[in-house]
Amino acid sequence: MVQASGVRIGWGDLPRSVQDGIAGVLGEAVVESVSQIGGFSPGTADRVVTASGRRAFVKAVGSGLNEHSVELHRAEAGIVRRLPGGLPTPRLLGVHDDGDWVALVYEDVEGRHPHTPWVDAEVEAVLEALRRLAVPVQGLPRLQDGCADDFAGWRRLAAEPDESLGPWVNDNLGLFDELAQQGLAALEGDYLVHGDVRADNLLVRDDGSVVVVDWPFGCAGPKWFDTLTLVLNVRLYGGWLDDGVIDARPEEITGCVAGVAALFADRARRPAPVGLPTLRKFQRDQAGVMVAWLRDRVSAPTPR
Repeated sequence: MVQASGVRIGWGDLPRSVQDGIAGVLGEAVVESVSQIGGFSPGTADRVVTASGRRAFVKAVGSGLNEHSVELHRAEAGIVRRLPGGLPTPRLLGVHDDGDWVALVYEDVEGRHPHTPWVDAEVEAVLEALRRLAVPVQGLPRLQDGCADDFAGWRRLAAEPDESLGPWVNDNLGLFDELAQQGLAALEGDYLVHGDVRADNLLVRDDGSVVVVDWPFGCAGPKWFDTLTLVLNVRLYGGWLDDGVIDARPEEITGCVAGVAALFADRARRPAPVGLPTLRKFQRDQAGVMVAWLRDRVSAPTPR
């Protein structure tokens, strides 16, 4: 299975003006950097150290690499500034935005990504972090609004069928679309949602606690949605997490499974974005997990 990764540049590839802007945020120049892997961005992701020993994490991208990634960085900056305090999230130290390049400068979090395949102790630690994140919020985008087009993916697949999805999927596109629209209706809510919970967006500290990073899709929705995406990621990497951990009604779970399956099945057949050659394969892998999950739920004699 393809890991979440783009074709990243490194610290040394940043224009000097961007490096200087980051130094302005930190109050002094960066003298050491270590590039980080993972995540879908062609930009840099570096743990940096300044002359005085101050540590930070920097993610930066320019429009020449991928314009959409620039938009996501700007969105993330706006979202993180609105997050309540005391949550398991990194603190944003500042932003450099020159109209072309956007750099987000965070406190450095000592930690590593969860093991994959997932291990039980780390799954439980993530579930605890998600419980802490599920607080009421105001002023964030609505998950329901952001998913409206994505959850309509079955309609586009009905107009242009994808034979690789198999006869069971293509024979039931109308049912799946109906379920996905029920799922969309279930996304109303006022709780903080990360929107993209997966192993490369999580850091496990030495004490076993988890910090949730990368917030371009942060929004307001139901408190259980992030748990649903965690179930997807655990299963994606060959583990198993029962969907009974999702604190939602059975029809809400089934509807959202159908909607997220539509998102990945529809997106996976599009051309690869600039600088992200593995993204479509990663989405195709996730679509496979979601379709299997959907099949399990719609064929179960009694909905769970």
